[in-house]
Formats: sequence, C-alpha cells, structure tokens
Amino acid sequence: MDFLKIVKRRSFLHEFTYIALNVALAVGLMFIVRYANSIWPAFFLLLLSKWRVLAVRPRYWFANIQSDLVSLIIGISFIVGLYNLNNASIGDVSLWVSQILFTLAYIAWLLFLRPHAKQKYVIMQAGVALFFGISTIYSISYGWSASLVVLMVWLVGYATARHTLNSYEEEPHMVLLSLAWSLILIEIGWIAYHWTIAYRMPIINGILLPQVSIITLCFGFLSFKAYDSFVHHQKVRMQDILLPLIFTISIIAVLILAFNNVSISATNI
Repeated sequence: MDFLKIVKRRSFLHEFTYIALNVALAVGLMFIVRYANSIWPAFFLLLLSKWRVLAVRPRYWFANIQSDLVSLIIGISFIVGLYNLNNASIGDVSLWVSQILFTLAYIAWLLFLRPHAKQKYVIMQAGVALFFGISTIYSISYGWSASLVVLMVWLVGYATARHTLNSYEEEPHMVLLSLAWSLILIEIGWIAYHWTIAYRMPIINGILLPQVSIITLCFGFLSFKAYDSFVHHQKVRMQDILLPLIFTISIIAVLILAFNNVSISATNI
C-alpha cells in the first residue's frame, strides 16, 4: 500500500510539474514578446524548451527534430502572432485581450492536443500546424524573396505530411509522399506569394487571416481522406472522398468569388 501511495504521489507531482512548466512557457513567451517587442528572445526560450529533442545520442537528432517540427511550427506561429498583435494599431485593452486569447489557445495546444498519440489527434495536430504555419508565413513575408517563402512553405508541407503519415504503422513511402505533398503545397504557395488575400479577424483585432491558409487546409483535408481511403481499401473510393471534395470546392469557390471584395490585398497587409 505504501508503494502505491508513492507511485500516486509521483504521478500527481509529475502531472502538476508538466502543467505548470507548459503554462509558464506560454505566459513567459507572451510577456517577453509584449515587453521586449522582439521575437528573438522568445525564439531562444522556445528552442531552450526543446532540450529533450537533443538529449539523446547525435545519431538520433535528425529523427527527433523531424518528429518535433509540427510542435515547433505551432510555437513559432504563436510567437509571431503575439508580435504582430504587439505592433498592430489597437488599444491597450484590446491588445491584452487578444494576447491572452492567443496564450490560452497555445496552452490548450500544449496541454490537451499535443500530448495525444492516437491517430485522430495526430491528424488534428498536423492540420493545426498546416493552418497556422501557412498563416504565419504569409502574415510576415510580404517583403521577402519568393524563394525564401516557397522554402518555408515546403518545410511546413513536409513536416505536416510526415506527421500525418507517421500515424499509419509501417508506412514504407512516408518520405516520398511527404515530399510529393510539399511539392503540391509550394505550387500553391508560389501563386499565393504573387496574389495574397487576407481577411480581418472578427474577434482578435490586429490579426489578418491569409486566404491561402484556408485553401491549403482544405486541400490537406481532401488529400488525407483520399490517402486514408487508399490505405483501407487499396484504392481511392469515390464515396470516401465525394463529400470532402464537394466541401473543398465549395469553400474555395466561396472564398474566390464572394469574399475577395471584402478582403485586403497583399500591398496592404
């Protein structure tokens, strides 16, 4: 009985420490960005929090870095989002509310979504990273070269595809399929670089949502459903992808035909 009590106490202490450290990380990043008005100290703290990725033999570093790319993308997106808010023309109260909402969302990622290893949660993790990764790139890259933007889009595409495919046991073509998806994504990204549309967020002031992030998320969802159908049936069944296909086409059509008139062009972002 004493042994069981010790195990329970250690488990409670471990959970409490895990929650406290993750909350402290999110809050610390928020205050660093807010008062330093710089992303670099926050980036340093974020990278420091990833020490376990390199706390193994060097031959495992590359594999661990690839596995942690999705989490790193979310962390960078959080920091850049806070920085964009910090430099937006909004009132101090609105700034506090928006940054607190951002921080609560990141805490939810750290505590509730990231720790899960079941396939449905892994797919959700990849989708969140794809959406916010692309949104972050196009919210700050309007003055960058096309090559750098395309490279970053490629990295987000590769990381999210690999994360998704890794949830399927013994996937023999994981790297090849990840590269194929990232190639499709950079083609979309290259077009979006020359024609970027963004929408104002109704709740969080000072943040613009790039249209391309919604489009890539829709294409990612459709691609996942097609691949999942192939894995289970050795072919892509129309009944498995019909609704996702209609949904994707409908969303893209509405965005392009109906919402371009209420959007903001790249020159104004």
